[in-house]
Amino acid sequence: MKVVLLAGGFGTRISEETRFRPKPMIEIGGRPILWHIMKEYSYYGFNDFIICAGYKQHMIKEWFADYFLYNSDVTFDYTEGRGAMTVHQQRCEPWRVTVVDTGLGTMTGGRIKRVQPYIGNEPFMMTYGDGVCDVDIGDLLRFHQAHGKIATLTAVKLEQQKGVLDIGGDFTVRAFREKSLADGAPINAGYMVLQPEIFDLIEGDSTVFEREPLETLAARGELMSYMHRGFWQCMDNRREMDLLEMLLEKGTAPWKKWKD
Repeated sequence: MKVVLLAGGFGTRISEETRFRPKPMIEIGGRPILWHIMKEYSYYGFNDFIICAGYKQHMIKEWFADYFLYNSDVTFDYTEGRGAMTVHQQRCEPWRVTVVDTGLGTMTGGRIKRVQPYIGNEPFMMTYGDGVCDVDIGDLLRFHQAHGKIATLTAVKLEQQKGVLDIGGDFTVRAFREKSLADGAPINAGYMVLQPEIFDLIEGDSTVFEREPLETLAARGELMSYMHRGFWQCMDNRREMDLLEMLLEKGTAPWKKWKD
């Protein structure tokens, strides 16, 4: 199953970093936060990624273009007047990464719509490229497959200004509203599983995924929530960036389930 990562926004709330690079390429623990998210999915066996790039998208492409070389032991041999390279050992993950330029000002729904040709008519996973979580992705997928609805999102209960959910007793999302005053209600943490029917609800580049598509699904009873009571943290500002860095330095980062 393919994993779609939204990585095209301007990241204006952490502009001291995003002046120089896309927000998903901001490093924590010496690696881009995007890499950490991919490692989460890879831990559960999902290794086929589609990255919806936009702002400074060339930097994401260049990073992955160099990734194999930087994680390999190599010999460069120029003794016979030509440049020969021998790879001795490589420490890369078994990833397949498709980086798509989805436009500079495209909204979240539009970015998802633009990568439809790379997904095809099959279910896929999707999350944001600026937050980490210790959710059991395998269990999330099983939950989605069991209920048979179009969409599942991971919900966490934190006092933050994110997409607020009204969840029924059977875990059906009865209403979805985008950013409001923090009120302790369950919020949208991303880590979604989506059926291909979702593309029918996205009109074009101006569609904000968290508005019309999710609101429509909620009204139809086709949006389910997977309640996650563990760790989730986005990286919207320097304070949150420093928090994630501190957890990695202390060796207590909950999302880091893989071994170095």
